[in-house]
Amino acid sequence: MKAIIVEDKAYIRKGLLNLLDLLETETQIIGECESVKDAVIVANACKPQLIFLDINLTDGTGFDFIDQTEHLNYKIIFITAYEEFALQALKIGAVDYLLKPVDVDELQIALKKVHALPISEQKKQIQTVKKIWNNEGSQLILSLHDSFQVIDLNELLFCETDKGYTTFYCSDGKKYMVSKTLKEFEEQLSNANFTRPHQSFMVNLKFIDKYDKSGQIHLKNGKKIPVSSRKKESFLSTFLNWNKS
Repeated sequence: MKAIIVEDKAYIRKGLLNLLDLLETETQIIGECESVKDAVIVANACKPQLIFLDINLTDGTGFDFIDQTEHLNYKIIFITAYEEFALQALKIGAVDYLLKPVDVDELQIALKKVHALPISEQKKQIQTVKKIWNNEGSQLILSLHDSFQVIDLNELLFCETDKGYTTFYCSDGKKYMVSKTLKEFEEQLSNANFTRPHQSFMVNLKFIDKYDKSGQIHLKNGKKIPVSSRKKESFLSTFLNWNKS
């Protein structure tokens, strides 16, 4: 299969080339790109049968590339550094993906699977994956002991971390504990209207009933969350600006 690699990090591209040589596959790399713009030009000119496609590129996402080349027929193996994305793709049985850094055994399995999957079927699956990716900001997948749990961030009250574990408390009364620190979720939660008023807590702004001057947040379910003196100023600024909007 003629293939191109669309990946913005040169060392990932080089590593993938080395692994393909090691496997001695019939996959022929005919181009390398690091941006959506260049990838569209190369794909239109070379019409590859397979594309190794990074999710986040220098000027957009892999899905931007797919939208701009939907008239072409090619198969895709996604490359991603985001385990949560991979878990969501796995959950729906979607298209193949490789986690960075790419593992040679996983690459071999992905190549076999993509050869067997009709292009028409993969295109349908990619549309489902795209919807999940675009909705990433409002969902979180937690890796529990025996399952993967989807959390709707609009229904998540707060999170509490303790001794390397984080517990997620939902509005329906359910709670889920994972063996990760809160810091590993902080960026995504901050982008979804959560604030961190204390080292041990992150709180959904929409569930705050009031803040009292003794330094406590009162949630609408009656739970009280402490605000540390070090974070008081930044919390009040976030809280007051959020309520204005």
